[in-house]
Amino acid sequence: MPHLSVTAAETPNKPAFILANSGEIVTYGELNDRSNQIAQLFRLCGVAPGDHVAMMLVNCREFLEVVGGAMRAGVIFTPISTHLKQDETAYILENCGAKLFIASACLAEVAQTMVSAAPGVSHFYMVGGVQPGFESFEETVDLLPTSPIDDQCMGAPMLYSSGTTGKPKGIFIPPHTDQWDAPLGLTGSIGAAFGFGPETTYLSPAPLYHAAPLHYNMVVLDSGGTSVVMEKFDAVRALELIEQHRITHSQWVPIMFVRMLKLDEETRSRFDLSSMQVVLHAAAPCPIDVKEKMIEWWGPIIIEYYSSSEGAGFTLIDSNDWLLHKGSVGKPLFGVPHVLDEEGRELPAGEVGTIWFSEIHTPFEYHNEPEKTSEVYNKDGWTTIGDVGYLDEDGYLFLTDRRNFTIITGGVNVYPAEIENVLIGHERVADVAVFGVPDDEFGEIVQAVVQPADWSQVSDELAADLIDWLKERLSNLKVPKRLDFIEELPRMDNGKLYKRHLMEAYRNRDV
Repeated sequence: MPHLSVTAAETPNKPAFILANSGEIVTYGELNDRSNQIAQLFRLCGVAPGDHVAMMLVNCREFLEVVGGAMRAGVIFTPISTHLKQDETAYILENCGAKLFIASACLAEVAQTMVSAAPGVSHFYMVGGVQPGFESFEETVDLLPTSPIDDQCMGAPMLYSSGTTGKPKGIFIPPHTDQWDAPLGLTGSIGAAFGFGPETTYLSPAPLYHAAPLHYNMVVLDSGGTSVVMEKFDAVRALELIEQHRITHSQWVPIMFVRMLKLDEETRSRFDLSSMQVVLHAAAPCPIDVKEKMIEWWGPIIIEYYSSSEGAGFTLIDSNDWLLHKGSVGKPLFGVPHVLDEEGRELPAGEVGTIWFSEIHTPFEYHNEPEKTSEVYNKDGWTTIGDVGYLDEDGYLFLTDRRNFTIITGGVNVYPAEIENVLIGHERVADVAVFGVPDDEFGEIVQAVVQPADWSQVSDELAADLIDWLKERLSNLKVPKRLDFIEELPRMDNGKLYKRHLMEAYRNRDV
């Protein structure tokens, strides 16, 4: 696979990526020059190979340009969620030891406070405007040479866990080589498995600060393809872009499928989606009926995979195999899954426990968190991120939920994802979160919080109808004892739900 510098030399005018809303095209020639200038900036600021920088950027051209500069300057770069507040952002900047911080001007309310809240950062740059304490990123980089730096070497991302279950942790996987223009490790594994190449046109509908969008865009650029980057997900706009750009590859999360399926039939059927070859999805368990409808609509081109930012293991399953093992996330591409009980004993097929992986592809560590790192490895060197599930007799892996979200009611484990997956199928439900709240009698009871499709229809009658609907489909133990409505659930742009925030709010109030 060619490095972007090779593609730039051979086809400098080929689009490297396109910003969906503005239509702005950044060619490989432009990206190569800009990444050289940004590498020059790093050295000018005293950022050496192995040093850390951080970026709090919306989806914009500068995001991928900074990635290109860091990857050829041997820099460890940390994308920060655009939804984090001051304390969370300052914690990440301190924990990763960033020497340089780049932020979007539209995020200045939080970013500007870092000038005083993150004393370890020496250089502050802003994209799309300037605030006190920051220099203009664009004006500074424009003045720098487009020639390569003398000491090019491969950099690496260091992403932080989303914080949906606790304080974010920096997940560090060192570069697999020092050679700056060597193919990415992922290009030769998942890139090859999913057919990424020079003819790929990839739709990126999620925030680039999230692991999957970042890595898939990096693989596209490493393969000589073209990315179409949505600044923000919109169901209709995504379908328009597939038709407009003849998209071949894309990656989604289940809530995006849900929102596209809830469009009326006339809207969904008016777009030509025939160019699509590979549709990937992950990040959360996908409701079976949602997956069935997507395969019926888009055809057997949908591939589900299960992995994590830690990259300890990777399973996948194509549409045809999934239809024979509905609900499964497949068999391993790398890493070997095991299901263990609380005492670390391996469980037989069909029994639910914590998912561990042996034969780890690339060891990882939580940056500056040796205790947290040791907690996720066992005596055999296997690792877990705390997900819960089971293996069937044929070795197919099934997810049930995160260990942190498991509800223990009356001594019985209840997995919220199962309830959520049923409830999201109701036509009057737009989104849902299920979790446990304390109860004197049962220890915990099941609480549902529903975002209705139409807020004007919220009523006690609607709540009763939803509960009755669930009783027809679930055992009584799993039916929520309480169901509330909310105008909008706190879901990140990448589709992940800030369930921890809801849980804390409910557990700290009198109900």
